[in-house]
Amino acid sequence: MATIEISADTVRVALSRSEKFFGLLRDLEVPRSAVTAAEAVPSGLGAVRGLRAPGLGLPGVRAIGTWRARGEKSFVSVRRGQPALRLRLTGRRYDTVLIGTDAAAELAARLAPGVPRHG
Repeated sequence: MATIEISADTVRVALSRSEKFFGLLRDLEVPRSAVTAAEAVPSGLGAVRGLRAPGLGLPGVRAIGTWRARGEKSFVSVRRGQPALRLRLTGRRYDTVLIGTDAAAELAARLAPGVPRHG
């Protein structure tokens, strides 16, 4: 299961060994200045858009990897029955990050504009 760490300057997504293997991904670290929006979505699996390329998609169960939609490339690790944190990025390899976490609302609030950047 992926973990999300927020510091004063960065947002880091640390993937499990199996997520890295099945999703053909590595851990992701982006500067907070690249995050243009952060929101909690009630169903991470329902928020996945586009086609898997590459990664693992088990319909209705799990999505891990890179998803591509028109003009958008997403870093995804979500599962059925779990909310997710969606980050919109600018100037990075991925346009969107979608990570399943039970703390999605709390993390989104910490990344909202105007919130002090404590570690």
